[in-house]
Amino acid sequence: MATSELKAGERVKDVRFSEDSISVDLVDGRTITAPLAWYPRLLHAAVDQRANWRIAGGGYGIHWPDIDEDLSTQGLLGGAPAPRSSRSAAA
Repeated sequence: MATSELKAGERVKDVRFSEDSISVDLVDGRTITAPLAWYPRLLHAAVDQRANWRIAGGGYGIHWPDIDEDLSTQGLLGGAPAPRSSRSAAA
């Protein structure tokens, strides 16, 4: 699979959650929405832990320090769920 070049408009502007999804607003006006079930750490995090996020990776990523979770706009745009691990399955 070819890696696409990062575009300035794909930087993170805002992040918000519904009961079962995450929505990431981009600088270019698009909004990416994905199911929380794709990201078990976020799914099982407390509301205040989800709210404590920071823009990372030069604006192309999001970091949640309380749960040590990172997402990239490239991964979200590609529809990439978090990799499954034996630790996640056991939780």
